[in-house]
Amino acid sequence: MSDAEPIAWFRQRPSGTAPETSGARPGFIAARPVTFDRGEIGLILKLYGAKVAAGEWRDYALDFGRDSAIFSVFRRASEMPLYRIVKDPTLARKQGLYTVLTEGGTILRRGHDLAQVLRVLMRKPTLVTA
Repeated sequence: MSDAEPIAWFRQRPSGTAPETSGARPGFIAARPVTFDRGEIGLILKLYGAKVAAGEWRDYALDFGRDSAIFSVFRRASEMPLYRIVKDPTLARKQGLYTVLTEGGTILRRGHDLAQVLRVLMRKPTLVTA
């Protein structure tokens, strides 16, 4: 198989179905970064919005890498993140796909269901007496 054959195969595919390629080598399929899907980001932003409304959180950052996707929450933009919500597909069959970490790197909760993992960050209702 010559060097021109992968390029010819790539060009013969119907439009919209070609895999992403790297500019480094022709015919080389690049790894796609891990991302949060629409449902996952919706759950995270719902929690984030409630915490912003309560005045606890002020900023966030998203980081999409080859190994994991990270949603970091900040009290102020110039500080270290208070919490990091990590999606790591390599742990999907072991401890769970999702992890919540504290500022120091302590694991608060791990699991396979994002809604259950995010529960650790939700404030529990308190009884108010008059």
